[in-house]
Formats: sequence, structure tokens, C-alpha cells
Amino acid sequence: MSSGLVDAPPSGPSTPPRRRRPWLRWVIAVTVTVVLLVAGAAVGVYARLTGNLKQQDVTADDLGATRPPKVAGTAMNILVVGSDQRDGKNAKYGRVPGERTDTIMLMHVSSRRDNAMVISFPRDSVVQLPACRAVRGLPGQQAHVGMINESFNSGGIACTWKTIESLTHIRIDHFVKVDFTGFKGIVNAVGGVEVCLPEPVNDKKALLHLPAGRQTLTGEQALGYVRARYSLGDGSDIGRIQRQQMFIASMVKKAMSGETLTDPAKLLALLDAGTKAITTDSALTTGVMKDLATSLQGLDISKLRFITTPWHYSLTQPGRVEWEREQSHRLFQIVAKDQSVDGVKGGQAKVSRSKIQIELRNGTWRSGLATEVAAYLEQRGYHIAKIGDTQRKPQRKTTIVYGPNGETRVPTLTKDLQLAALRQVPGAATSRLILVLGDDWKGLKQLRTDDTEAIKGFDATHDTCAT
Repeated sequence: MSSGLVDAPPSGPSTPPRRRRPWLRWVIAVTVTVVLLVAGAAVGVYARLTGNLKQQDVTADDLGATRPPKVAGTAMNILVVGSDQRDGKNAKYGRVPGERTDTIMLMHVSSRRDNAMVISFPRDSVVQLPACRAVRGLPGQQAHVGMINESFNSGGIACTWKTIESLTHIRIDHFVKVDFTGFKGIVNAVGGVEVCLPEPVNDKKALLHLPAGRQTLTGEQALGYVRARYSLGDGSDIGRIQRQQMFIASMVKKAMSGETLTDPAKLLALLDAGTKAITTDSALTTGVMKDLATSLQGLDISKLRFITTPWHYSLTQPGRVEWEREQSHRLFQIVAKDQSVDGVKGGQAKVSRSKIQIELRNGTWRSGLATEVAAYLEQRGYHIAKIGDTQRKPQRKTTIVYGPNGETRVPTLTKDLQLAALRQVPGAATSRLILVLGDDWKGLKQLRTDDTEAIKGFDATHDTCAT
């Protein structure tokens, strides 16, 4: 069918324990991004690409009579979901009946085609779910409070579409669904995607075994990288979202580079892989993709932004998150009214939190303190690279340890901490900051009312391999 942060104080309850779920969320919005941005060159291969597409109707009856209004102009909002279906070629990731989605995102393209953004909705978000009718053997959904990804299990893509519209009041025009195998094909078509690993990774669940350092991942490795959870970073779902978004940014840059666009064979391989990977609504044809892509050819890649819906950990449902009402509403209004997130005014730190990686070391005897602090730092947009303990305990003072390359990032972190000493390590080559939690740890400062970083995210030029 066509178109038609109130921050919880760090001294509060500990972050709820994260549940070990093997079906890891992986972000694949890059699929629709790549297809839309480069499909303009595919005029001569319409028949082939159209034949690749799988389509599914979403009707007016599916979406209900009360929908958000369509904003004036030609802005486009595309729902993107990742399909976790464990049969056929995907069976090696663990046989599980049925189909699930742990990835729900919304891509917004402005009517002027001068900016675009991809909004991630945390999988464990507790939200008000609407009623959906039964379709294609699925039972349907009664209106209730539950996890956001329940809608797909209960009513398929149409129910997920209706859910996102009801929560955000943003009119959705199309949907794109991508599965594991399709994601791998796209990565291979662009010749792999570069990432940097601070430490070796050996994750049996994600089928991922990689050395430390800068490297280019193939499709199979990339799937393991975006699915992995406990072997990378702090093991949280939010940390994984951040890593996935940075992977997407790196992949988009590769796809939009001259290396890909000026090579007919590579471009055709990318378009072929992209259209084979996706299922869309019947109105999102290759012709629509081509017209949109043609209009986007002059888009500055820095105007493609990646944002996670502002959130906080639920105090009533352990292991779940809830959205920050005021900031989420502000973000959704920007999209619904087709405004630019870059136009949002507010206090800005010298270096954005989204560009700062932090290693946390617990220097106290307070069990779980580093994990708790990591959650609050993630909530503000920092990237947690690692969690551990100091070799010696207790450490009397909370300290930020940094090298020359990380010096410009220190003021951003110190503005968020109640108390911290500074210690520079002259020989350190990394820009990562090490936060040692001492016995004098007093928590984070309350957010300012003009702090808008949570609804700005980061752009596609974000360096995923910063040292």
C-alpha cells in the first residue's frame, strides 16, 4: 500500500540484569539505504531487479481508520525490520520455528532530499501496543502494554507498521523486510565493510572469530559482528545498537563511494543483492526506488543521521526499557513535520558523546558498579568498549585516564560526572577514555533541559575505526 531525558540518577537502583537471549538483534537498515541511494543507475536492469523483489500487501483495513496525517510535500518514511527466520540457509544459526523481528527502524527522507535519518527502536521497549487483526495464520493482537516486537509475532509486518504509527504519530509510506542471508549478500556485494576491534573476538553463538585491529568483514563475518552481544562491548542490547549503527554508517560510505558507483559490475552486484534481500509492500517498486534514488544523488553523506529513540531502563519491569517521553516526542515531531534534526538548538559539548568510547574499570568492592554506570553512560549516548576491574582494589579516587589522542574528549565526559580526577598517559595512542570508578564515586550529573544530543545521534561520516 502506498503512503496512502529525564535521567534516572546513577545512585538509584542497579541496572536490571540483562537476559541471555540467543536471538540477537542486528540492524540492517543499510539494505534499504543502499538500495534507495544507488538504484538510480539501474535503469537498464529493471526487469531483473523487479523479478528479485518479493512483495506483500498492507491494506487500509490492516492499518485502521485512524492514521497520522501525511505531511505536505514528498517526504518519505520507510519502516525497516530485520527478519530472524531460522530455516533453510539460516538453520545453522539455530533452528527455531516461525519468524521474528528484533530489529525495528524507521528511515525518513526529507521532502527536499537534503537530509535523511534512521531511527532505531530498542527491542526491549515497553510500549502501548494497538489492536491488530489476525492475518496469514497469525493470531492478531489485543491492545495492551507490552514489548514493541510483540506486534510482528502477533500480526506480522502490518501490525508492526500500525504499532509504530500509533506510537510515533508519523505516517509511514512503505516497509522493507530483510533476512540474514540477504544481509550477507549485500555486504559481499560492496566488497566487505571495515571495522575496528579493540580485542580479539571468539563468539560461538554468533559464529564469529576475529583478531583485534582494523579489518574488512565479509558477509558471514559481518552478520556475526552485528548479531554478537556478550563478546563485544559491555554485553548490553543498547551497546549492540550503537555498534550496529556504526557498521551501517561504514557500509553506506562504502556503497556510496566512487569505488562502488563508478564500477558497473560492482553496482549491478549491489543492486542485485539488495533487491534479492528484501520484501516490500507492493507500492515500493523498483521504479519508486529509482525515482527516489535519482532525487537523492546530491545528498551530502553527512546529512544521513542515525538515532536511537531516547530511553531509560524501566524501574518496574526488569530488563526492559521505556522511552523518554519529552525527548522522544520532540524527535518524532521533527520527523512528522519533516524538519531537520540539525536545526535543533541546545547546549553542545566540545566532542559529541556519540564519538567517545569508554572503558570502565571498577576500583571498588561494590559488585556490579561498572555495569550500572555503563548503562547510564549508554543512555546519554556514549559507547562502552569494555567493562572490567582494576588490578588493585580499592581505588580511592574516581579517575579519567587518557592519552594525547583522547584529550579533546575529556571535557565532554567530565561535564557529565559529579567528580573525577584526570590522569594523562603520554604514550597511549588510543582516543578511548578509561573511567576508573573509585570509592569517591558520586554518580552522574542531572541532564540539562537544553541537552539535545539524544535526538541528534551521529552522521554517516562517523569514523568507526577511530584510534
